[in-house]
Amino acid sequence: MRLENCLLRRAAGMALALFFFLSSAVYAASPSITNVRFGKGDDHDRIVLDVSALPKYAARTEKDGTRIILELTDVGDAAKVKPVIHSDVIHRVYFTKLKNSVIVTIDLSEPAEYVVKTLENPNRVFIDIKKEFEYERKTELAPGLVQKIYTRRDGRGRFQAFLLDVDLKKYDLVPVLANGEVLGRTTVSRMSDEVDAAAAINASYFALSGEILGVLRMEGRIAGTTYFTRSALGVRQDGTLFVAPVYYSGRVTIGKKSQFVSGVNAERGNDALILYNRAYDVRTNTNQYGREFVVQDGKVTKITQGNSVIPENGYVVSVHGTAKDVFAKVRVGDKVTLEEDLGADFAGVPVIVGAGPTLVKGGKVHVTSAEEEFPSDIARGRAPRTGVAVLPNRHALLAVVDGRQESSIGATLTEFAELFVKYGAKEAVNFDGGGSSAMVVGGALINSPSDGEERRVGSALAVMPRKNEPASATATRKK
Repeated sequence: MRLENCLLRRAAGMALALFFFLSSAVYAASPSITNVRFGKGDDHDRIVLDVSALPKYAARTEKDGTRIILELTDVGDAAKVKPVIHSDVIHRVYFTKLKNSVIVTIDLSEPAEYVVKTLENPNRVFIDIKKEFEYERKTELAPGLVQKIYTRRDGRGRFQAFLLDVDLKKYDLVPVLANGEVLGRTTVSRMSDEVDAAAAINASYFALSGEILGVLRMEGRIAGTTYFTRSALGVRQDGTLFVAPVYYSGRVTIGKKSQFVSGVNAERGNDALILYNRAYDVRTNTNQYGREFVVQDGKVTKITQGNSVIPENGYVVSVHGTAKDVFAKVRVGDKVTLEEDLGADFAGVPVIVGAGPTLVKGGKVHVTSAEEEFPSDIARGRAPRTGVAVLPNRHALLAVVDGRQESSIGATLTEFAELFVKYGAKEAVNFDGGGSSAMVVGGALINSPSDGEERRVGSALAVMPRKNEPASATATRKK
């Protein structure tokens, strides 16, 4: 009996020892994370997990590609692993211990390509997150109105563009003046709100007074001119678009005397003849050193020295210096003839938005900044940009590129043209850019102006539902 008990006790001890041995062996075989390292490279950022043994793992993405989830199976507790990992690509990294695994969560600044690999002796699991990437977020705002946000990162830096694909069978593109007139400036957001637009972008170049520096025609009336032949967006009566060079040439004849027009709705300079219509303001705001002829129904109805009231159904001919001398004998009742020429391409076109240069012609990059004599601050370097492209199937593409900030480097005119070609543009024209670049959708500013806030500008191009379209076709506006 004693021998039997002794054998039982020995067997129990051996079993217990074997249990502890096997348990230790299993525990020892379970991989553990011993260290975490981080490195930045030109092409990618790398997160390295030093492990005691190579674990099984699986990787996936969440949150539209801005989160990488790496699950390591049967790995020991990672509570003590608290690395500080941050870069312009990686927002943060943290570890979570589950019952049978460790979750490594990597939050990214934006979606990026990545690869997970292992290495033996020493044992490592590493994640390479590429710094070069390209992606697009697309949202249908309403039937015929699609918003796209295009982001890429390459050796040049991070680039972001805001695009709006507009079906011209459902929407019209309509120029809007700040505060409803040439004089003065306001934000694109305010102009959009004033006309209850589905969307809007900034449009023509302008002076600090609000004067439009380019040919602008709206509702069949000239609101601004330029001394140069420059590219413009034309909107035909049926709403279709085209891009072509435009110029303004005007001549006023009173009696037997004629004089060329120096500009429309512009500040009157020495020896100049300026035309003022109600797109400008209620009055001409000129000084007393000129002479002004109020014209209605083709006749001079009043003569003043300056600051004349502009008739709603007429215009004012304002002259100074030598131009004033030409019309020295004009009297009330004299017949007035106004001849205006915008070139064959724009004859009878009701809407013209002049800016420039041309960016795309015949579906290919075709930048005309040199031919149009643009200064270097517009023609050269990367900057925020605004423009419009003509797409097939009666669609337009409005685009704003952010620049001069960490979130986006901006674009050269050629890079801007390449973006339009990428999205299928047949023709495209550049609008005013820099701190003026702004896109408003549904009443809300969606890009990041380089000034840090919206700049007050002279004009905008609004996206308006066509009159035969239901109200539901308008993008949801901010409350």
